[in-house]
Formats: sequence, structure tokens, C-alpha cells
Amino acid sequence: MSKIALVDDDRNILTSVSMTLEAEGFEVETYNDGQQALDAFNKKLPDMAVLDIKMPRMDGMDLLQRLRQKTQMPVIFLTSKDDEIDEVLGLRMGADDYVKKPFSQRLLVERIRALLRRQEAVAGDADGTSPEANVMERGDLRMDPLRHSVAWKGKDVSLTVTEFLLLQALAQRPGFVKSRDQLMDVAYDDQVYVDDRTIDSHIKRLRKKMRSADPDFSAIETLYGIGYRYNED
Repeated sequence: MSKIALVDDDRNILTSVSMTLEAEGFEVETYNDGQQALDAFNKKLPDMAVLDIKMPRMDGMDLLQRLRQKTQMPVIFLTSKDDEIDEVLGLRMGADDYVKKPFSQRLLVERIRALLRRQEAVAGDADGTSPEANVMERGDLRMDPLRHSVAWKGKDVSLTVTEFLLLQALAQRPGFVKSRDQLMDVAYDDQVYVDDRTIDSHIKRLRKKMRSADPDFSAIETLYGIGYRYNED
């Protein structure tokens, strides 16, 4: 049973959404603000967090920033209806997905299940093979799906589930272009629609993380109007 943390200052949302998630078989913990959630997360992390952005004491952006200092736990943001800035900023700070308020609770459940499936896909199925058989090496890049680990030139790089899947898809076939639609299919389930901006935001953050290990990192190339390509030196 996956444990979901729901963080929102709207008690009606906490009550109704937690009842829906529990009916779907999830274990749910609710928090009224970011600080309360952070205090609990410092003791034990859930499997996933659903965060409202605008909250008292500590908002969702601040909470995500602190979480990303120690964990790549999947995170979904609840954003304002028309605030695209919140969506882009949240993705660039390391959120895996977002859902706009007001939202269908069925949609939120689908997004949660999709993200958990993506997390499982990164590790792959336990098929009895040697862990080393699952490791992918492309030049200076080393990816180990079973351990959810990435290294560039021997330096560890911590990626979210979405970032890992995007890098893996690009690096599997160096020199071949992946369109944004193809990358959406890799990172999201068919029933989940996202726009081009979402993929671009994830790629920008992915590049930023890789450049933290190597300022000269340039393996991910943008082909404007087409998509992205991984170039192996």
C-alpha cells in the first residue's frame, strides 16, 4: 500500500481527497501547511507527496526546495487555475507533475497512479538477472535503473523519476531525435495529457543537474521545432 502525503491549507480538500484516495487503496497522511509536513517528512518520508503551492507558514515551492535537498520522492503540485508561472516554476524546481485547481478527484488519482507506475518502471521488474546487466553506459554517462542512480564522469547526479526516464529515453539511442510527443509517451501514461512546456521544463532542469556535475555538459541537444537528441562523445 503506497503512502501519499496530502499538503493543503484547505480542510475541505484534505477531507474529500483523502477519503477518495483511501477508497482507492492508498494510505493517506494530511497536513495543513508546508512546515507541518516538513517536520513529519524529516522523521519518515511517504512514497509520494501532493502539494498545494499557496499555503501559510511554508508554501509548496519552499517545501519542494527543501525536499529536493535530500530526496527525489515523486511530487505532484496543485496549482492555481490560470497561473502558468506556478506550473513552470514548480517543474523547474523538481516537481514531477501538476494538476490545476479546481480538479477532478478522478484525474488526481490517475496522475498519482501514473507517477507510481513510472517510478516502478525506472527500477524495472525483478527478473533474476544480474544488476549489472541493467546498467546502461553511454560515453561519460552511467545509468543504473535498479538503483535509480546516474553518474556523469564518475560524479553522482540525483534525478527525479521523470528526469531519469527522459534521460534514459534519449541516451538509449544516441544520435537519434526524440520528439516531444515521444518523450511524453515515455514519461507519462497515455491517458495523461501534458503540453510541450512541461517536457521543456523537465529537460531544462535535467540539463542544470548534469551541469552541476560538469559545467561543460552538452550531450542533450535541442533541435528547435523537432525535439531533443543525445549526442555521445
